[in-house]
Amino acid sequence: MDHRLLLNASALSPIMYSQYSRKISSKSTMDLTGEQLKKAETQLKRYLPSSLQVYGYLCFRNRSDQVRPDPVSVLVDRWPEFSVLICKPLCEQKGDLFKDILVFAKNNAILEETIRNSYVIDWTRYLCFGINSLHMGILTAVASEKYSLVTEHDSLVKKPFSLFFGSSGISIGSLDESHVALVNGTWKFGQSEVAVRMIRNMIANFPSCCVLDAEAKPVSWILTYASGSMGMLYTLPEHRGKGYAKVLVSRLAKRLHSAGYPVYCFIEDENMVSYGLFKKLGFNEADPSYRESWFQFNDL
Repeated sequence: MDHRLLLNASALSPIMYSQYSRKISSKSTMDLTGEQLKKAETQLKRYLPSSLQVYGYLCFRNRSDQVRPDPVSVLVDRWPEFSVLICKPLCEQKGDLFKDILVFAKNNAILEETIRNSYVIDWTRYLCFGINSLHMGILTAVASEKYSLVTEHDSLVKKPFSLFFGSSGISIGSLDESHVALVNGTWKFGQSEVAVRMIRNMIANFPSCCVLDAEAKPVSWILTYASGSMGMLYTLPEHRGKGYAKVLVSRLAKRLHSAGYPVYCFIEDENMVSYGLFKKLGFNEADPSYRESWFQFNDL
C-alpha cells in the first residue's frame, strides 16, 4: 500500500557532543547517550528527508523537558561518523512490540552487518520496521533466513516546505486516558489490545488535538507518533464535512513547529481527501524517488 508523506522541517542549531560512547558488542555497535544524541540529531538533519523518522524521534528525545519520549536504544555502527542509526524501542510489555524499529542507513553492507547482530535485532520475536524502501531487499533477505515476512506497508516521503497556519475560531482540546479505547477502535491498525499501550503512550506523552462535542466527547482527533509524525487523523462519520480535520491539522502543526519539531505526516496514495486537505494547508510533496516502508515479521 503506497502512501505520500508531507512535511515541514524546522531549523535547529548544532550542539557540541562528547567524543566517547559505550561499546556494546564485538561488532563495535554503539549505544548513544546524552550529548551524543544531540550531535546525532544535527548530523541527521543533513540527510532529510531520508532520515526523517529517526531525526523526528531524536528531536523529541533531546527535548524531554517538553515531552516524555519512549524508552528507546539509539544504536549506531560507529561514532561519531556513523553509517547506520537504529532507534529500537525497549520491550517492557507485549504492547511495546507494536512500536516501530526505525532505521536510517547510508551503506547497505554496513546495514546488513548491523541488523545481523543479535544484540541489535532479536529475530526471534515480533518486529515492525520503518525503513527506506531502498534497503528493503537487505531487510527481507536477512529476515527470510530466520522467519517469513508477515505484512508490508510502503510510504512515500515528501520534501519540507513552508507551512501556512490559519485561524480556526474553533475551541479544541487534547486527548486523555479516557479516549484510548475510542482511538484504538477507529484506527485501521488498531482494534486490538496490542495497540492500546502504544496509543496510551502517544496520548500521555506526545502532542494531540481533538474537537469536543457539547458533552466533552471527542468527535475528531489527531495524534503524534514517537517519531514526530502526525497521524491517526480521524473524524466520526456523523461529524464529517464541518472542517474539523483542517482545524486540528493546523493547530497541531503550529504547535509542533513552534516547539522546533519537524512537521510531517504519511498519507496513503488512495486517500485523496487527506491529500487534498494537507495540500490546501500548505504541505507539499518532496522527492518521489524516496520511499519509507514498514515491515512486520513473525507473529505478535
